[in-house]
Amino acid sequence: MLILSLIGAVLIAITVAIHGVGTTMLVRHLSRRFLDESGEFRPGKALASLIDTGIVLVFLHVAEILVWAGAYRALVPEDELATLEKAVYFSFVTFTTLGYGDITLSEGWRLLSGIQALNGILLVGWSTALIFAVVQRSWQSSGK
Repeated sequence: MLILSLIGAVLIAITVAIHGVGTTMLVRHLSRRFLDESGEFRPGKALASLIDTGIVLVFLHVAEILVWAGAYRALVPEDELATLEKAVYFSFVTFTTLGYGDITLSEGWRLLSGIQALNGILLVGWSTALIFAVVQRSWQSSGK
């Protein structure tokens, strides 16, 4: 249990780093491309900024899911996740907390999938907060 917790902590650190770097770069991109000198959205640019935000966030989540899938392939016995496709599918379902249950890990590995689900909740919440911030900023700019 301790080893799985430590592995989970390392994977969380990696995915938080991916998300942190990715969202920082995204915010810088949004500022350069869509804001004027006073920090307000240029006219007609709010929707484009939301599209960029959505696309980048989805790609970040896919990268994070792939990190977990790679860890499953490297650590979990091959008979549980026999192919990369199964590992990626399981990782997507777990990260998003969809949890179909058609693929489950054996008793010795279940804790790792629970940690991934918590990681997914945190990172999806972070993405939701960022989207909200972009929407709020666009509303503030349009009201002036």
